[in-house]
Amino acid sequence: MGKLEGKVAVVTGGSSGMALASAKLFVEEGAYVFITERKQEQIDEAVKVIGRNVTGVQGDATNLDDLDRLFDIVKREKGKIDILFASAGIGEPVPPGQITEDHFDRTFDLNVRGTLFTVQKALPPFNNGGSIFMTGSNAAAKGFPGFSVYAASKLALRSFARTWLNELKDRKIRVNLLVPGAIATPMQEAVLTKEARQDFESLIPRGTMGQSEEVATVALFLASGDSSFVNGQELFVDGGMTAI
Repeated sequence: MGKLEGKVAVVTGGSSGMALASAKLFVEEGAYVFITERKQEQIDEAVKVIGRNVTGVQGDATNLDDLDRLFDIVKREKGKIDILFASAGIGEPVPPGQITEDHFDRTFDLNVRGTLFTVQKALPPFNNGGSIFMTGSNAAAKGFPGFSVYAASKLALRSFARTWLNELKDRKIRVNLLVPGAIATPMQEAVLTKEARQDFESLIPRGTMGQSEEVATVALFLASGDSSFVNGQELFVDGGMTAI
């Protein structure tokens, strides 16, 4: 029997990278998973990769109507949620002097506002004793040049986790923050130059980027009963990058 046998999980931004690897592992461990993404073609491809026990729902985490539709589908098909991995997010390097209103608004709209309303709208069908966790970033701890807006948006999630666990303690719902470092993902490939990737690798003790599958194993830990006494924590998965 898998660690998530009979559980229902929702993974936002689940069509690629760490979220997709996590959704796939959740299914392998017995869960039924709902994944979301803005583009239908990406959803369709991710569903093929996962292969079974998965429903793909096209939607934008910044659109409240899309979130309502997502959770309506979950309630109609499964009637409950045990695990929420709020992973939809964006990060783009923009140095001081070049930050625009659009950059700020897009980053905070998805990373902060989108995460807030994803969690809030998930709560009515959420099972007591379940697990909520969000994707943070070690940029919020290290102060990487060019990532000030991104880091600030991810730091807000730490505050969410610490407040929500207190507000949800009567329901015994745990809330944590999964904090990856430099992970080789399609989004990272899109926003980092070759030189920037090499710079990040030089900060990692083993000298290479993390892989999505390495993050997925930690997501499974947070989703399962193995982390039953872990609450309100930032769990860093960055190969020691933040520690040195």
